[in-house]
Amino acid sequence: MPRSNHYTGVADDSDAPAAPAVQAAVLLVNLGTPTAPTASAVRPYLAEFLGDPRVIDYPRWLWWLILHGVILRVRPKRSAHAYARIWDERGSPLRYGSEALAAKLHAELDRQQPGTLRVALAMRYGEPSVASTIERLQREGVRRLLVLPLYPQYSATSTGSVIDAVADACKQLRWPPELRIINDYHADPGHIAALANNLERWWAAHGRGEKLLLSFHGIPERYARLGDPYAEQCRRTAQLLRERLRLGEDELIVSFQSRVGRERWLQPYTDATVRQLAADGVRQLDVACPGFAVDCLETLEEIAMQNRDFFVAAGGESLRYIPALNDSAEQVDSLAALVRRHLGGWPEAAA
Repeated sequence: MPRSNHYTGVADDSDAPAAPAVQAAVLLVNLGTPTAPTASAVRPYLAEFLGDPRVIDYPRWLWWLILHGVILRVRPKRSAHAYARIWDERGSPLRYGSEALAAKLHAELDRQQPGTLRVALAMRYGEPSVASTIERLQREGVRRLLVLPLYPQYSATSTGSVIDAVADACKQLRWPPELRIINDYHADPGHIAALANNLERWWAAHGRGEKLLLSFHGIPERYARLGDPYAEQCRRTAQLLRERLRLGEDELIVSFQSRVGRERWLQPYTDATVRQLAADGVRQLDVACPGFAVDCLETLEEIAMQNRDFFVAAGGESLRYIPALNDSAEQVDSLAALVRRHLGGWPEAAA
């Protein structure tokens, strides 16, 4: 039998090109975005997103009728209007913000360990897809893959769905890469420090509001009762930030946004909370969203625009949204440290 220097599943052929060098990659995965702020572009994106059983777990036949018979006839136009409010000459903030973060993380990891790692970006819904990105990495010789979903807190609706997409992609490969997945980093000391430093830097430049509201994306309460740890992890992040910033229970408040449908979601709701705070006499409210690594529709339109209007209409004077970590040095450094820890035992960790 012919001898082979690299196992490829077939006998060696002297005329075949040499197998690519073994490499490791970090795959960042964010939620995704439509390609344009138009109803025609939003519709397929929403169909993929809302069609995911991890996101909506109703019986498939029933949800298919609701989704295609009602929601996708009405919601794309409304969502397109919301996207148009935050779209700029660079396109979708989530897309270009995630690309900037991936580029800076790659530069930082390469500075520390030249030539040993690459960083790629995929979107759970839309493009570039998880499947096409993993297939490309394999063609480029990547044999070890560390998946980092850009969701600090684990939920089956977010990180769980990324795990599904990675598994589905690997099923299609004859020789899948060795895999590791970072489940969450909600209590990671480096991440908490990055969040705190971001807030303190913003306050140093703009002054401090009367209260700080941390608004996390919501999920149905039923999901939490079934074992999803998301709500607990959100509150743990908030508590660690409260301690780091030395704020009292009444100075740092937690709420949950983005609910849809009639089912009861995690409470208190953000829109009701900002209205109540204004009615209680709060005039200047600062809002941050520690569940979002990069600014997106839910932060820039829902919080900085919609909820600002709710607050002012209820008697408040100023709701100030504090931007996400985005591609800041704090986030790049904290994620680089997180990656290095999770590489432990792989050759790249010893480089």
